Amino acid sequence: MGPESHSVGAMSDPRTIAPAEGKLGVLTVGLGAVATTLIAGVELTRRGIGKPFGSMTQMGTIRIGKRTDDDTRLIKDFVPLAKLDDIVWGAWDVFPDDAYVAASRAGVLEQGKHIESIADTLRDIRPMKAAFERKYARNLTGEHVKPGNKRDMLNAIRADINAFRDEKKVDRIVMIWCASTVIYIEPGPAHQSIESLEAAIDANDETISPAMLYAYAAILEGVPFSNGSPNLAVDTPVLRELSTKMNVPISGKDFKTGQTLMKTVLAPMVKARQLGVSGWYSTNILGNRDGEVLDAPENFKTKEESKLGVLEDILEPAKNPDLYGDIFHKVQINYYPPRGDNKEGWDNIDIFGWMGYDMQIKVNFLCRDSILAAPLALDLVLYSDLAQRAGLGGIQEWLSFYFKSPQVAPGLYPEHDLFIQLTKLKNTLRWMMGEDTITHLGREYYDEI
Repeated sequence: MGPESHSVGAMSDPRTIAPAEGKLGVLTVGLGAVATTLIAGVELTRRGIGKPFGSMTQMGTIRIGKRTDDDTRLIKDFVPLAKLDDIVWGAWDVFPDDAYVAASRAGVLEQGKHIESIADTLRDIRPMKAAFERKYARNLTGEHVKPGNKRDMLNAIRADINAFRDEKKVDRIVMIWCASTVIYIEPGPAHQSIESLEAAIDANDETISPAMLYAYAAILEGVPFSNGSPNLAVDTPVLRELSTKMNVPISGKDFKTGQTLMKTVLAPMVKARQLGVSGWYSTNILGNRDGEVLDAPENFKTKEESKLGVLEDILEPAKNPDLYGDIFHKVQINYYPPRGDNKEGWDNIDIFGWMGYDMQIKVNFLCRDSILAAPLALDLVLYSDLAQRAGLGGIQEWLSFYFKSPQVAPGLYPEHDLFIQLTKLKNTLRWMMGEDTITHLGREYYDEI
């Protein structure tokens, strides 16, 4: 039987991937609940006190070749990822609290069991002053911020990156946004070219947010950037093009953790069975710092745009008007301090089936926001570093698996289906290593009988 009939793609030569030698510096923008849960979890894993559940890079497996080959490996043994022992932490935050104090205040992890056991390490992680302007997140009151205008802040971020590299003696650096959502900003003239961006920075243009300054600084310093929030940042045309030109990996945006994670599982199921949807109502309560920031309408607008786009892209109402042409989709987030980091999401889904008969699906997801986000952040850090060492600059669409609003090349629609995203991610790893990609056609198992 010829190779064209196999459910695995043709084997390619492996990419040249630089070894993960030396120390990997991880700079988190924000040292709040997500970042401290990430840092503490990695440190606990290093010491054998906890397990990194939820992290594909640490616990996930990948199949190589045919099903009959019985070759399944841990991903961390298949691709040359950086070791957890080689990670060195750094951060920026609007509050001066070290990681011990920040983790204690976040209230995500048990104080005695998980924070005190790594207290010395957490106390050594002290945030640098943040690039911050109150108008972008008016419910944040921190004063541990950089002085000056936007140009001053950009230069200071770049100086921080280089000082961190020199002081910590790291060989490579990755930056990840773990801070709050800023106000909604539409892409505009300032975001089209280096010339317009530079002019806007010098003019203190309000369409240049701190998120863009961090992203710009990272790319200029050759540092991969992942955007864990729905902020407009590396998805601006100018930074997208610059990252490609400078061969720096970028990915985003908005960690896919709770309610939207469920949507990217349920909506493909409904569509696959040709069931109609007349309405999808989603509401959340959240009490951490992110919930407080999102209590401002101008910040919630940024999150709302990210969450609303998922269903339209998956269900494609224009192509399926009878099924989804009249869908009503509503998303709400309510700040409720007693719940803390334990987010709760409710979904009411009104569907219809054979002959138009109505049915309902109801979901009540009681989750822990940072517990779900931390392993995603770790995977993004390690995969971004891998991409850098493999010479893969620009948009890393294969990391869409981790985001509510995946960044894609201009002219492409984003793929939101969680399992298609997973297939794409694992096939990218196979392709990097020169192994067959897998299509799941499976004819060879029957044609050979």
